[in-house]
Formats: sequence, C-alpha cells, structure tokens
Amino acid sequence: MRRFGSVQQKIPCVFLTEVKEEQSRKRECQQFQVVATENVNPIALESNIDCALATEKLDGTCCYVSIYKGQSYLWARLDRKPTKQADKRFKKHQHSHKSCKGFTWNVKEDFKTVPEFWVPAHRVQHHNGQPVPDDHGHIPGWVPVEKDNKQYCWHSSVVDYDAGIALVLRPSAENEDLLEITMVPLADLLEQTLELIGTNVNGNPYGLGSKKQPVHVLVAHGSVHIRNPPPVDYQQLCSWFQDSQEGRVEGIVWHCNDGTLVKLHRHHLGLRWPDGDTILNARPVVVHVDGTIREYDITSKDLFTSLSQLNGHRFSRLQDIQFDP
Repeated sequence: MRRFGSVQQKIPCVFLTEVKEEQSRKRECQQFQVVATENVNPIALESNIDCALATEKLDGTCCYVSIYKGQSYLWARLDRKPTKQADKRFKKHQHSHKSCKGFTWNVKEDFKTVPEFWVPAHRVQHHNGQPVPDDHGHIPGWVPVEKDNKQYCWHSSVVDYDAGIALVLRPSAENEDLLEITMVPLADLLEQTLELIGTNVNGNPYGLGSKKQPVHVLVAHGSVHIRNPPPVDYQQLCSWFQDSQEGRVEGIVWHCNDGTLVKLHRHHLGLRWPDGDTILNARPVVVHVDGTIREYDITSKDLFTSLSQLNGHRFSRLQDIQFDP
C-alpha cells in the first residue's frame, strides 16, 4: 500500500484564501473568517493537482507514530502556543496588516512552556536554533502518549504498548466499500500520521460509541479515498459538498505525486460542518480484533477486550457498533 504524505504542519487550501471580517464558523473566539476565493492556489497547480489523489479529511485529532523509549509509540499533536500578551500583540498586528508578515517573535519569551519530551514537527523551520512559529502563531509539535496521562486517555485507549499494537479503522483490502477495525503493529505505522476519531473527540461527528461505552480508532491519513471526486473548480466543489452523498465529509485532502498536500474544508466555502449524517458513519464495517493475539482479562473493560468480543461481527453502519450489555 502506498504511504501518503505525513501531516507535519498546517496544510494550505487548494484555493487562494482571503480574510473576511465576520465570526469564524470554525473557531468561536476568532472574529474573522478565512474563506476560499475562486482562484486555485499556485502551490496546487505546480504540484499537478489534477493528477492528485483525493482523500477524505477526517474530523478528529492528529497523531503520529515514532520511536520513544526505544519502541514504537503514539504521539499526540501539541502545538506550542504564545502567551496571552504575545498573542494579543500578534492578533493586533494581524488585524491591522491583514497579514502575519512582518511580526517578530521572541520564541524564548513569547511562548508557553511545553512538556519535557515535546518535539517540534518535522517541517517546522528553525532560526538560530529556535523553531519558527507558523502563520497562525503556533509551533506544531508532538508529545508522547504515556499510559498514565489522563489528558490523553482516549489516545491511550487505542494502543497497547506491551503487545506493540494499535486499533485502526481502514478500508478492507478485499472490498473497499467495507471498513474494518483491526489491530496493526505500531512498527508498521512508524513515521505515519493518523487521525484519532471517536466518542470523545471533536463532538463525535461520526456517532461512534456512547458515553457508557466509548469507541475510538486511528485512521491513517490518506487511507479513505474519495470516489469520483469533482474537478478542482470552486463552483463544482460547492455543489458536490451540498448535493452529493460522497460530499458528506468535513473536507478533502489532495495527495499530490510530489508529496505536496492541499486541502479544502467546508468552512472555506461557507458551509456548515457537521451537517447531518456523514458518509463515513453510514459505511458498513467489520470488526477484526482477535483477542488471542494479546493477553487480556475477560472482565476487563478496555477497548481491545470489548472489540475482541465482537470479532468477526459485521455492522451495516459504522455508527451502529454496540456492545452486548
């Protein structure tokens, strides 16, 4: 299977964007809206966007698999953000200049502290040995997910470090219409980025699990393809998101042959998200979680154990997964 681009920084929009003085549909605290124009981004044109693979942009939280303590580990996305005072200066500059260009950061003083083992994302630029903030005033990075860290308990629920495995949702190799939840060795996911989706992530737009029995899974970026995607044309994409069954997604990420990634979010087009059922939660799914691969207590309530009791079960929709009482 082809490995797709690793998401190590903010992905540019497939269209050139502009800032409008209106409440953001995506961020409540943001008093401006970034919207797409009808002009295709030169980055997309240079990367031959018409030959790129269109994949579903998933609404979760970004994760990364890399080495920590000598073994394959799941890392959570943690952006290093500015202090209140620095952020106020940055927002003021951004508002008056309609751009972040020309703003000067003092990384040592302007940014909040991060955990000891935090690392900046791969593509973050450095100047004088210090990471350079992006256009949003953030420094993208990663922090290892430790078992006992309550802040990342939902991340922890999808990995078993003793067995070296992760719970992954992906299209079935035999039938791309069918999704499967399966166990994948963490070593096979090394240096890949994935999306954690589920009950307690971003309001659960996919309807996974319940408060009583939460369900979370990892989805490798680029693994869920969009069938018959529309051409990269503003009006055709607007119509596709609103009128097509396949368009019931948060957005599209195009994986270009040269490794470039570009995206389009519904909010770029002034469209709501979530907006009713999604195409993902309506797809059939089969559970392939074999409990014999790892030692577990049958009375345990961890997600691996719960899913192993559904091994071989097929559900007509992803959101229909439920456990026997």
